Amino acid sequence: MIHYSEKLSWTEFHELANEGAIGVIAVGAHEEHGPHCSLLTDTIISNALAERIADRISGILLPKISYGESWSVNDFPGTITLEPETLTALVLDIARSVKKGGLRALIIVNGHYGNMSPITLAARRMRSEENYPVLILNFPELETIAKSICESSPAGGMFYHADEFETSIVLAEYPEGVKMEKAQPDYPEFPPAYGETQVLISSFNPVGVFGDPTKASAEKGERFLAAFTESCMKIVNDFQKTL
Repeated sequence: MIHYSEKLSWTEFHELANEGAIGVIAVGAHEEHGPHCSLLTDTIISNALAERIADRISGILLPKISYGESWSVNDFPGTITLEPETLTALVLDIARSVKKGGLRALIIVNGHYGNMSPITLAARRMRSEENYPVLILNFPELETIAKSICESSPAGGMFYHADEFETSIVLAEYPEGVKMEKAQPDYPEFPPAYGETQVLISSFNPVGVFGDPTKASAEKGERFLAAFTESCMKIVNDFQKTL
């Protein structure tokens, strides 16, 4: 059972905290995902998974964070990016608040690669400064799950963006956020130093798609979410044993 925090009074929150509830929050982004997918793709995906995890552990689902560190696509219209320090501070403030409110721990479901470092720093500081446990989930077993479901190949390594994987989940969760008639495959050539230097994606891929979204379907999206729920729960179950 999910406990949505926006539906709780403070006394209900307090009761759940006293019963040992854990907080769950999705962190996504507001950025380009090609001409066919919603700017909120990463947020839609991470929140869908956060809901399923909260349901499995009877956790308190906190309102999602819909902005992330999106510098690499910041020149695409519609992208809204946070400075890494801003995101770290935001996650820290939320974690400190739920700790004060009595939640046993916080689980962060991250839907965007650029968020990883800022969120990890916040979690590390919560452990070192507050001795408070924060678990970060970054789509565990992504490559294995993608290979088992996708008909198309990824654009490069574990780079999944506006492709069959992401488009499928948005089709399943928020079909209004996808315009399949505008979907087009794109397999750009990555610069040799990509990942080692700071490169704007538009400099080698002006479309903003990596892979083949035309193979996407809502049915695949449901399969992705089911598989990721199980891969996440393996980690969540171990995490709960340490609390």
